[in-house]
Amino acid sequence: MEQHMIPLQMDILRESAERVRTRLGHPTPMAAAILGSGWGSAMADWTVTHTIPYGDIPVMGAAAVKGHAGALHLAETGEGSCLVFQGRRHFYGCAAWEPVIFPVYLAHQLGASTLLLTNAAGGVRADLQPGDLMAIDDHINGMGANPLCGPHHPDLGPRFPDLTHLYTPALRRELDESATARDIPLKHGTYLAVSGPSYETPAEVRAYATMGADAVGMSTVPEAILAGSLGLRVAGLSCITNRAAAIDNDALSHDDVIEITQAATPRMRTLVTTFMQRVGAATATKR
Repeated sequence: MEQHMIPLQMDILRESAERVRTRLGHPTPMAAAILGSGWGSAMADWTVTHTIPYGDIPVMGAAAVKGHAGALHLAETGEGSCLVFQGRRHFYGCAAWEPVIFPVYLAHQLGASTLLLTNAAGGVRADLQPGDLMAIDDHINGMGANPLCGPHHPDLGPRFPDLTHLYTPALRRELDESATARDIPLKHGTYLAVSGPSYETPAEVRAYATMGADAVGMSTVPEAILAGSLGLRVAGLSCITNRAAAIDNDALSHDDVIEITQAATPRMRTLVTTFMQRVGAATATKR
């Protein structure tokens, strides 16, 4: 059976979510964040109250990609608690969808209303240079798979979810205002996800540009699709770590990704912290 057609094991998701809820002390987080390649240090200014290695969460399993710490944290941002997934599981490295979408499912089960997704991406648009930060306005699913395929389960939202405003406009404004307040340049664009793990070919990049993609990566879209289906507010950030394959003649490597994100870490850390504080303050006001 094709990997993307294996039905989700909802009983496993529910059981793992309840175990995590108990271990974290039955929290009520206001938001969740998935920190992708190079973004792990973005939570350095937060107060961590609980930590669970991914290896201790049966549905997750240990992260296997350099630059992904592989741990779930419950942290205080100054304006409320937040679930922080330090590292993610990728479609290309899993035999089923559960490890990829579990962070989103758990965030929803625990009552979080906002999800921040971060990643490293290759720049397709001419003005996106290594080290730039880009707010995701929309995405293109080029993975050839969707986590909602298979028998429908009501726990995952409607059968045919509308994704017109998937990346919440109000959160994009919060990202802009957070960046402006900290004097951090922030660009905007459309993110295209491929399955990986191979990097794209020059011909593929030319095709992606024609389709309207501004940056390309190997993650984020599955989590965003489920989050939208579950009714979560979604924000996305990419760190541009290289020019995509059709742009120059340099070979692409994951070590380069890590190097560029390390250089951009102070800006990534400040932007994420400021954004989460603003989201927390707004959420607390509504409660």
